[in-house]
Amino acid sequence: MLGALVGAGWLVLPVMTVADHDPVPVASASAPQEDGTSAADLVLPLVAGVAAVSLAGYGYLRRTRRARTRTTPGTVPAHPAVPAPADSERQARAALRLADDCVRTSGEELSFVRELFPEKQTEPFTHALRAAETELSAAFAIWRRYEEGVPEEASARRQALVGVIGRCAEAGRRLDAEAEALDRLRGLGEEQEGGERGVAAALVVAEERFRELAARAVTAQGILADLRERYPPSAVGPVSGYVEQAKDRLVFATLRLNEARQAVDAGEPRRAARRLRAGEGAVVQAGVLVGGVERLAARLREAAGLVPAALTGAEAELAAVRNGTGTSLTTGAPHPRLSYADGVLAAVREELTEGPYDPLDALRRITRAAERPAGAARSGVLDTAALLVARSSVAGAEEYVAVHRGAVGTEARALLAEAVRELGAGDTARADAVAREARDRAERDVRSYGTPRTEAHAAGLTGALLGGILLPDAPEARDAPEAPDVREAPEPDRPAAFGGPRTRARHAA
Repeated sequence: MLGALVGAGWLVLPVMTVADHDPVPVASASAPQEDGTSAADLVLPLVAGVAAVSLAGYGYLRRTRRARTRTTPGTVPAHPAVPAPADSERQARAALRLADDCVRTSGEELSFVRELFPEKQTEPFTHALRAAETELSAAFAIWRRYEEGVPEEASARRQALVGVIGRCAEAGRRLDAEAEALDRLRGLGEEQEGGERGVAAALVVAEERFRELAARAVTAQGILADLRERYPPSAVGPVSGYVEQAKDRLVFATLRLNEARQAVDAGEPRRAARRLRAGEGAVVQAGVLVGGVERLAARLREAAGLVPAALTGAEAELAAVRNGTGTSLTTGAPHPRLSYADGVLAAVREELTEGPYDPLDALRRITRAAERPAGAARSGVLDTAALLVARSSVAGAEEYVAVHRGAVGTEARALLAEAVRELGAGDTARADAVAREARDRAERDVRSYGTPRTEAHAAGLTGALLGGILLPDAPEARDAPEAPDVREAPEPDRPAAFGGPRTRARHAA
């Protein structure tokens, strides 16, 4: 700017000079005229322009340097700090665990809603739940690949974690968006007109299901006793303690449903809704536990009937392999794989004659011994046996996580999600192995979480906390080595409900 002003002044200077001196005589017609401006007259404007450009460039560079290094409050750095990988992993684990809890709880409440209302009225909630399940499944798949080291580049791994967190957030958003509409449909809440009538109708459904489960629990106790007589402890181990836990959930449900009806009679719809949701959650989990005993008994019977046919099919498979590549090309000795398979089948046949055995485990060993390369045809009975074993393992892990989700961490849930994907893809061997690993990891989580002492609280509260029926008053870090001590905390009054992270505790006192 200074250079421009100097140049402009230089151009105006001749005019100002004319005003201060005598008039210039008019040249005669015969006098010679100049054809152009002297080069000396342009030197100063040229110098001024160059100086202006130089000063402008220098100022631009200084402003750019200050913007990059400025640290005053309210400014945004040119290169924001990137979260540490450990922090991003913790956020992803927490997001997966929370989204999985929300999806499970939403499905439980929706099962009661479907019994009260026609499909057309519940369709929006069903659609939201399915969309959330899809997002959660994709998030678990990304997380499992991340744990396996895929992708390898640091920036791509950061984006993978961002994808996990984003998909979990979307799953929660889809559920949050329908939570208020579901409450309006059910007529829950103080501000809802006819809230008492809505809770009263829901109580009828919950109490009917409760009475049915109470009878089934008694029957399940007899089924479990029979299983223990017919099969070894390893066969009955997956449902050990299920009947006792089911009765514990039913006791808790009895108290909460009775309190809900008292709240309806007293004209307290919000308190009634809170007690109703806690009672419904306990009823659902009691059904899972009782159903687990019944399903295991049915699968053991089916497996026992399949074992002889599976043995025959496996021997036929091995005979076909032996006719083709049954010996080593170098030594002519029996192929090591065939020798191992023959030993497994012989051991299973011996168990059948010695006494009680685990039919599901026997099928597992038979199908693994007769395993053939991917894509190769195999006996139909072996496929049926492998599918039965895989379904049993996946269902057992699913049941355990569902009724202990207050203590189960992210890794067990991710393994379970992978087992479900592998089962859907037809890889029964992989589904069985991953589901068993998920169950083992979930059991370790529960043991490390511990059991809070709740003698001073309502009966069944321990199971309600471990099962995620009631949400603790403080956030939990279930992936930490030790869970927070809630033994001295007051009895929580925050039942989990249909919805995402923003709305699932909306019925809390």
